[in-house]
Amino acid sequence: MTTPRNENTILRRAASLAALASVAALIAGCGSSSSSSTITVGNENSQDNKLITQTAPTQTTSTTAAAGAVKTPTSGALSQKPVVTANCPSPVSKLETKELITGTGAEAKKGSAVTVNYVGVLCKDGKEFDSSWKRNEPFSFTIGTGSVIKGWEEGVIGMKVGGRRELIIPAEEAYGAKGSGSTIPPNEPIVFVVDLLKA
Repeated sequence: MTTPRNENTILRRAASLAALASVAALIAGCGSSSSSSTITVGNENSQDNKLITQTAPTQTTSTTAAAGAVKTPTSGALSQKPVVTANCPSPVSKLETKELITGTGAEAKKGSAVTVNYVGVLCKDGKEFDSSWKRNEPFSFTIGTGSVIKGWEEGVIGMKVGGRRELIIPAEEAYGAKGSGSTIPPNEPIVFVVDLLKA
């Protein structure tokens, strides 16, 4: 015969075992044995969603924005668009570079991901055909990948961040016999002034 004291002990043990079984079932339902996750994505309630919205970082599809876009400086020598004149030799037979401002930052090398501002003009009359300044949007590329004309691939190497360089580029290292649309005639040498913002 069971005494009331023994009956209470049995009931308490049964309740404890039931509670442990409930906790075990809850833990098993929250994640898999191969994962340390404790939340099953897609089963959030409205309170969970509110918390996620408040604490999750803002996502962006723009790689540039995610990486921290490089902006045109707001002060100093590189904050103003350069005036570019076409002081080209005749004929332009090889790439010529001239340091207008010597930078002191990281050096641009083959394989460097660089960001620049630039102005491009025609050698024959100094007419501007392109400028990142007009769009207020510096241009990024990786040196050595063939994504820019040969004159840039070679002409930007060795620049240091904070520097401004003039590139006088023969047609063969620019847009060649085809030119570029209506803005750059065939076989036209060109001049760029390039500011190195990041390397």
